[in-house]
Amino acid sequence: MTMTENPNPPEFEEEGSVDSGARRGHVVIRDYLASLPDRPGVYRMLDTKGGVLYVGKARNLKRRVSSYAKPKGHSARIARMISATSSMMFLTTESETEALLLEQNLIKQLKPRYNVLLRDDKSFPNILVSEETDFPQIKKHRGARKEKGRYFGPFASAGAVNRTLNQLQKAFLLRNCTDATFESRTRPCLLYQIKRCSGPCVGLIDAAPYQRLVDDATRFLKGQTTDIQKTLAADMAEASAALEFERAAALRDRIKALSAVQSSQGINPEGVDEADIVGLHQEGGQACVQVFFVRAHQNWGNRAYFPRTGSTEDPGEIMEAFLAQFYANKTPPRQILMSCGVENEDLLTDVLSNRAERRVALLVPQRGEKARLLEHALRNARESLARKMAETASQARLLDGLAKAFNLSAPPQRVEIYDNSHIQGAHAVGAMVVAGPEGFQKSSYRKFNIKSTTLTPGDDFGMMAEVLSRRFSRLIKEDPDRQTENWPDLVLVDGGAGQVAAACGILNELGIKDVALIGVAKGTDRDAGKEEFYRPGVSQPFALQHRDPVLYFVQRLRDEAHRFAIGTHRAKRAKAVSATPLDEVPGVGAARKRALLAHFGSAKAVTNAGLEDLKAVSGVSVALAESIYAFFHGDA
Repeated sequence: MTMTENPNPPEFEEEGSVDSGARRGHVVIRDYLASLPDRPGVYRMLDTKGGVLYVGKARNLKRRVSSYAKPKGHSARIARMISATSSMMFLTTESETEALLLEQNLIKQLKPRYNVLLRDDKSFPNILVSEETDFPQIKKHRGARKEKGRYFGPFASAGAVNRTLNQLQKAFLLRNCTDATFESRTRPCLLYQIKRCSGPCVGLIDAAPYQRLVDDATRFLKGQTTDIQKTLAADMAEASAALEFERAAALRDRIKALSAVQSSQGINPEGVDEADIVGLHQEGGQACVQVFFVRAHQNWGNRAYFPRTGSTEDPGEIMEAFLAQFYANKTPPRQILMSCGVENEDLLTDVLSNRAERRVALLVPQRGEKARLLEHALRNARESLARKMAETASQARLLDGLAKAFNLSAPPQRVEIYDNSHIQGAHAVGAMVVAGPEGFQKSSYRKFNIKSTTLTPGDDFGMMAEVLSRRFSRLIKEDPDRQTENWPDLVLVDGGAGQVAAACGILNELGIKDVALIGVAKGTDRDAGKEEFYRPGVSQPFALQHRDPVLYFVQRLRDEAHRFAIGTHRAKRAKAVSATPLDEVPGVGAARKRALLAHFGSAKAVTNAGLEDLKAVSGVSVALAESIYAFFHGDA
């Protein structure tokens, strides 16, 4: 991508600089027009502090920016954005396609206030049938498709994949164990006993019949279900006629498992092979986008998204922004069925087709099966938004009650809750969970490995101080002017006066005076569900009324922090339990570690092994054997 910055406008020292006279609005924007080229590019609108208000693309920068220079004729949202604009920045590109890609990258990075923003863009799980062994494994896969094999998806959620895999194991008896487990087994596992695996690990099925099971599973995932069920039904009838009732019963169970997969998939369109169905519903200044995934004529689940929007965005604008951001890290299907059209359809089609490396069609169906599928997506979007608005209203009431209970000036928009977890100081971790108007914000959760070597084991106060020091020191470094939404309005710490004093000391040391701090501790009446609350500098706790919804809300927040901290601690402890001295040896990865353990039987035996014994291990070179020996015995 070739990008150049435009010449400096006459009234500013450089693009994006803050106007010393605090001039704002269309008069500031108008000053840029004389220096703008008639070329594609991306523009940014900035406020008086340099914060990004809006990122936009343009086929013609000068023409597009000139539309903002007019004093009237704008929607309420655009008028507010223009009135807050103090300066602008520009980047020119070679084409409008490059401008669209750059615009979406900047939106995801900067999260401007006035852009439509997709908040959840994580990847979707797939089903992977591996191809690197004679007995392929079937498993869930998420992320880049680097492993060799056949991928089927996307599925809307991990739960949808797990349900499908569960039934596929019953139907096709394919293994799901790792290659290391497969190679090391000497007797059948539990899955073989409950008839969910054919036992290839111990030679209970040969490669050729196992491959036929793999082929059947692949055909089923491609949508060729009728032929498979007919074949299984014929085999069951043949086995029954031959009085092989046990085999007939096994085939019957496989047919039932296939039927269960199909019934759990709900709508299975006959005329749509591969498409994403995208329905958009707007109400009350909010929007919901419901996406259904159809692959191989099968519905592989759906997911609702609630992009951040203003109250007056055009549906086409929201749809275009959503699709551009949604497919930024995903491969688009051959067809995308939309509930409304987009302004730059040719541009978006070009971008998505390049990403998919084949033609992608954007359609707004008006009749037939595709239109019925879209109506189904729209109904789900409408119902999901209604539930979301009800939950948001309830959450808003709870946050308002929280402000009243703790004497805050306004309902908090971001609440951070902190907790520690350890066993007598071992494997100590700190955890932070975040809640706001839309509930728990799990993408903002953070975990902290306690690093200090000067703490007394089990020093909860010191651990809390370390966690808050690291959290707020980094926050000050990354966002000193508080331009983002990452600054909390309220901090809750799990603990009493000691934890509050430690937390307060850190905040004072960092010069943070405007973040409310409350300690939450189980009091003497903990069995009755009451809590004690501590304020900085006040030794006596206070309590909320029993059965107060705000009390239950705080308990929910505290319990979520506790759950996250315990889970993080257990994961760290489990990793430490499985660690061996071989993990520290340079050049010894997972494969060589398995080879060494298989050869010697234990990590301790490896550490005591002689140089010649190490050289005898398959896959270990002479140089690596010398390196391993030197690591445990020194250079002598």
